[in-house]
Amino acid sequence: MSLREDRARIEALRQRFSGSVSAAPTKRIRRKPGSKETSAEAHQGRADYVAVKAHLLARLLDDIGDRKLLAEDEESVKRVVKDFVQRILSEEEFPLNESERNRLADDLTDETLGVGPLASLMADPAVTDILVNAPDRVYVERFGQLEKTKVRFRDQDHIRRLIERIAARIGRRIDVSQPMLDARLADGSRVNATIPPVSIDGPTISIRRFGQRRMRRSELVSLGEMSQQIHDFLSRCVEGRQNMLISGGTGAGKSTLLGALAEAIPATERIVTIEDTAELILDQEHTVRLETRPPNVEGRGRITARDLVINSLRMRPDRIIVGEVRGGEALDMLQAMNTGHDGSLCTIHANSPRDALARLETMVLMSSVDLPSRAIREQIVSALEVVVHVRRYEDGVRRVESVAEVVGLEGSTPLLNDLYNFKQRGREGRRVQGSFVPTGVVPRMAEVLRDRGTPLPTSLFMARGDGRHV
Repeated sequence: MSLREDRARIEALRQRFSGSVSAAPTKRIRRKPGSKETSAEAHQGRADYVAVKAHLLARLLDDIGDRKLLAEDEESVKRVVKDFVQRILSEEEFPLNESERNRLADDLTDETLGVGPLASLMADPAVTDILVNAPDRVYVERFGQLEKTKVRFRDQDHIRRLIERIAARIGRRIDVSQPMLDARLADGSRVNATIPPVSIDGPTISIRRFGQRRMRRSELVSLGEMSQQIHDFLSRCVEGRQNMLISGGTGAGKSTLLGALAEAIPATERIVTIEDTAELILDQEHTVRLETRPPNVEGRGRITARDLVINSLRMRPDRIIVGEVRGGEALDMLQAMNTGHDGSLCTIHANSPRDALARLETMVLMSSVDLPSRAIREQIVSALEVVVHVRRYEDGVRRVESVAEVVGLEGSTPLLNDLYNFKQRGREGRRVQGSFVPTGVVPRMAEVLRDRGTPLPTSLFMARGDGRHV
């Protein structure tokens, strides 16, 4: 729906205000300090404020649309909104009290520039996911648990307008011909939106939020995501340039762990990161970030992860980090690992380390290169040294469930040696109880790492009497 069409939807509201202004200005009763407003008056006040804001928003969006300010910087838009509100409130009478008049500019700025009713949720650092299913069904995830919020949209058109504004800010569009949007907000959050006919019950929004700073390895230990032994072992693997695959389900913490482990990469090395939506936050100064691009409205201009992996090989990288392997780029990533780009890192969706290797083989087949299965598996076991599997448990805590070494092929089956496992031992209330237990197996890579100046103490693989309980 265009802004012009949207204005027609609230024409009745415009007539109501224009009529009341021309006839007799309607003002809210200003009560004396200490007096109480009845529930009926409070409800009417909220209804009046929402109605006025909807009325002014339509006029404001027309104004901003005419000035083509949606593509301008935020400060310019904020000034336009503030000037608009001051002018309208000085020229026309609306049934608003003083506090409502004061907050009107901020609310309209959020509606115009930000994420509208979701602004308060975006400001909450505990919120990791925001899910809009309907105007009155907005959910968030806090500390690993979904909960319904009191945030409400006026109607489905309100949700759709927000989606259209998000798309406009990044130079994209969403309509019947392109009913899905996958984009990144200015703060790095990833937003996915759908509209009918794809989502048959109305428009939806899903926002995955990321912290403004990267989680440190030490913080993951203190939060119970991994033990100190696992921390020390994985850090030495990264320093010793071992190729690593991080597997796990959706929301298991793969990207968080990837960013934390990348902390161990020496600052003297050149890093190239490849992601569908840029999420990784690295400390190293010598980092080049590459991001895929969807096709434009004409169906042209698409840049895939495989294009970026191939291009990265010409950029003289010391390390290549692929945020998530999804398709044919798996073949090029394996070839890079096998041709001198040691110490590369990537993630993959899978339910176990063995499933991760099977999915990796399937993705190689998606590259349209006709290779026999054994040749692909030989590439995989030659390229990868470590598979780390992470899982979000029932209590919402993300933990390293297992760490395994890739040791070769037995017949046509890749062999994995488990080095660490998380052993669950029941619950205490809602919290899952268990410990990270080394299997006692010393990895074959120990000799390689020793030759590279990163020895592995055998104590890293011995069970401790007071195993870390989480």
